[in-house]
Amino acid sequence: MDSHRAAFVAEAEDGITDLNNALLALEADPEDAEAMDDVFRVAHTLKGNAAAMGYDDVSDFGHALEDLLDAVRQGDREVTPELMDLLFEGVDTVEAMVAEIADAGEVATDPSDLEGRLREMEEHGTVGDDATDGDGDDTADGDGDDTADTADADGDDATDGDDTVAENGDDDAADGDDVSVPDLPAAAAGLDAPVVYADVTIGETSMAGVDAALVLQALDGQFDGHVTDPDPDALEEGEYDEGFDAFVAGADPDVVAEGLGALTQVESVATALAAAETGDAAAAETGDAAADGDESSAQAEKAAPAPTEETGPGEGETAEGAPDGEPAESDTTPAPDGDADSAGQPDSQSETTDRDEIKSIRVDVDQVDELYGLVEQLVTSRIKLRRELEAADAESDTLDELDKLASSLQDTAMDMRLIPFSQVSDSFPRLVRDISRDLDKRIDFEIEGDDVELDRTILTEMRDPLVHVLRNAVDHGIESAEEREAAGKDPTGHVRLTAERERDHVIIEVADDGGGLDPDQLREKAVEEDVKSREAVEAMEDDEVYDLVFHPGFSTAEEVTDVSGRGVGMDVVRTTARDLDGSVAVESEPGEGTTVRFRLPVTVAIVKVMFVDVGGTEYGIPIKSIAEVARADDVEEVHGDEIVRHEDDLYPVIRLNERLAESGAAAVGSGIGDGSGESDAGAEDGPPANAEAAVSDAEAASTDGGVTDEGMLVRIREETRQVALHCDAVLDQEEVVVKPLDGPLSGTPGLSGTAVLGDGDVVAVLDVVSL
Repeated sequence: MDSHRAAFVAEAEDGITDLNNALLALEADPEDAEAMDDVFRVAHTLKGNAAAMGYDDVSDFGHALEDLLDAVRQGDREVTPELMDLLFEGVDTVEAMVAEIADAGEVATDPSDLEGRLREMEEHGTVGDDATDGDGDDTADGDGDDTADTADADGDDATDGDDTVAENGDDDAADGDDVSVPDLPAAAAGLDAPVVYADVTIGETSMAGVDAALVLQALDGQFDGHVTDPDPDALEEGEYDEGFDAFVAGADPDVVAEGLGALTQVESVATALAAAETGDAAAAETGDAAADGDESSAQAEKAAPAPTEETGPGEGETAEGAPDGEPAESDTTPAPDGDADSAGQPDSQSETTDRDEIKSIRVDVDQVDELYGLVEQLVTSRIKLRRELEAADAESDTLDELDKLASSLQDTAMDMRLIPFSQVSDSFPRLVRDISRDLDKRIDFEIEGDDVELDRTILTEMRDPLVHVLRNAVDHGIESAEEREAAGKDPTGHVRLTAERERDHVIIEVADDGGGLDPDQLREKAVEEDVKSREAVEAMEDDEVYDLVFHPGFSTAEEVTDVSGRGVGMDVVRTTARDLDGSVAVESEPGEGTTVRFRLPVTVAIVKVMFVDVGGTEYGIPIKSIAEVARADDVEEVHGDEIVRHEDDLYPVIRLNERLAESGAAAVGSGIGDGSGESDAGAEDGPPANAEAAVSDAEAASTDGGVTDEGMLVRIREETRQVALHCDAVLDQEEVVVKPLDGPLSGTPGLSGTAVLGDGDVVAVLDVVSL
């Protein structure tokens, strides 16, 4: 995809999201004038950008959408559910066309039917067979309106583009001295007379290069020749300060002003005749296609600085008043000596200012991923180098410095992958609105914490699970208005989506105040579908029963709908969360509502792990999950189960050699890499004294070090899982690159991925939640 098309698509996608949210605000409060203005502004910008890029199908359809919005803004049409449905359908169509442009560079969708319904709604206030068929008139009016609208750079109503330009031209003619004509650049020497100077102002834009390229395209198509300053290459790169100078050959100032002023990219244009020999302005000057006061104030700002060697004439001086041999100058193309090269020198200061003002850039995600992959390789190489030096019993201050630099680069690369939750959540209000309309339910949807940042991969993978959970909340969770009123509830249901940072994790919750889950009904359903036996479900606590919703094919829906009830989805939700080294849980209160809580890591791939020996095989445990490491000499047995006490809490003991063998993870771990040599050495020598299990910048888990016949206990943080893992020995800790398990190994209980060590060994990393 070329850069101009990519910029258009990116801005259009942002605009579509803004338009959806603005329409939701308008639907919630039809009297909200600010929301109405936002809707109209975004729609107008989308239409204008599409027209500028030559996507006429999008522009024409956007014009019909804009006309209907204008009728609502003027009070000619009321905000009704039928009208809002039509507007949302229109936004969906624009989104589909933009997606086609992104994929193929052209539009394949035919929006004519919907465009006709938009026109019908605009003219008659309804859509139906009884409405007057105005397709022909719509087309004619639409074309005429589009021409007039294009001539109006600010998007205001314009019935006659020529009158607008003429009116502005008269204003400028009356005050023609405001147009200061610079000396002709050397490249313009060959232009046919008369030469027209045009001071073109683009204004603030996020697509400076695209806008300038479209103006240049218009100059090429409408006139016989032209020269610009800066040159076309610089303009198409966006290297100009809100505007540029153009010298047009064999043209009339009025014609140039009208042609350029009709472009939506041009904020204003001032023109004047330029004499090829002297660069003096002719008496005939014309004007500005923008609002009357804009150009005069802009020119006043240009004239404000006192005369200097760089800026030339000061306030009030024009070409006619310049001394002989010193042509009048503009803010963008001063040429003190008439030299084309010197004309560009003062621009360096302006260009430097532009560069200072650039706060962000667009970077393709593939480049970010490539950078991250290189950082992963650097981390692995760093580990390998340190192990080699340790094996040679050598020390290096340079390696310590490399460690710091690599860690800083790693942190920066990981931060680059973080994006706000809003990148996903912004589309959810529209989703909830559409589902509630389909189900004839009243829903109040809230989002909190949309500025919380997560890794791009995590957000991308979690979008579909969150959509599924939201669908369930609206479909299964929230009752109908009649049922809620009968139960003494507000007829409007409430659904909340929240995201909150918690150390190295993000907690995402979807909560509703609906009917909740009935644990007894879940038990009966589990027995009915042969998920569990009668004895098993009766022995389960309610919290355990709620986890049955994650069983493949399990569903309490009485009927299948377009929204949910097919018995698929929640198992995929849990699998996705676990694949991302996260977890998901369900809490519910019958009659009060249900909460689905996700616990996800902020970042993926590079983690710090503690290596432990289990039956001669080396495994890794994420440091962030560890609270403490100690000798296993305080293990007690209660009712046949091993536990260890910590303060007033009891932690069940999981013997890794037994649990991994039961789940099959032991076979996977031993097959991944043979760490027996290192494990035996570690068991003999023991871990470093006072080995730290660092879990944050400010905290470290305690460890006694050493190995006893009883082995070692790794106590997991309570918020992750209240257990203590028993292993044979604690070996070491390192930052490693963790790769998820693929193919048949994917989803193995107790394993989250593998880590490649510097010496080439591959070690399995444990998932302490699913053990």
